Amino acid sequence: MIRLALLRHGHTSWNRAGRIQGRSDIPMDDTARAELAAQSLPPDWADADLWSSPLKRAAETAELVAGRPPRTAPALTEMNWGEWEGLHGTDLKADSSSGFRDIEDWGWHYRPPGGETPAEVWDRIEPWLRGLTRDTVAVCHIGIMRMILARAHGWDFDGPAPFRVKRNRLFIVEIDGPTLRPVDEPIRLIREETA
Repeated sequence: MIRLALLRHGHTSWNRAGRIQGRSDIPMDDTARAELAAQSLPPDWADADLWSSPLKRAAETAELVAGRPPRTAPALTEMNWGEWEGLHGTDLKADSSSGFRDIEDWGWHYRPPGGETPAEVWDRIEPWLRGLTRDTVAVCHIGIMRMILARAHGWDFDGPAPFRVKRNRLFIVEIDGPTLRPVDEPIRLIREETA
């Protein structure tokens, strides 16, 4: 059995403004950098393999909390939101003609205009995930985390999610052959003591 710990990247200016980022390569903001520089991986995870999305916000988060550069995998790049990247989710939700849906109403085949479905995102993540050979930390994006956690929890993007992705926490999934199992409680990053 292999354990996979998923960590969401630090905040960007687009996150704070409620803009959809997707594959746009928006860097972390200075506040996020300072917060993450004061945190580290728990000791049990310090020597795990370290991977990240190639997008700056994820790779920099990985290096800050692990103290070493990650290997990057295109499979961990955020979901493609197509024409909606850069727009405000609240504006799309307020426009009944936009086609925007809350995640509880997606299903695996919901597609933003010009973007990817959750099923397509899973199809690119799964080969990477199945290639893991030892415990691994993957710093990525909320969309990637949702796909992996959805599979582990048996959730089909239909009704309330059985998990809530928060920052500065490791969400653990056990990989046992073809089976994914969630570990119930996320683990907080360790806050470094300041002198």
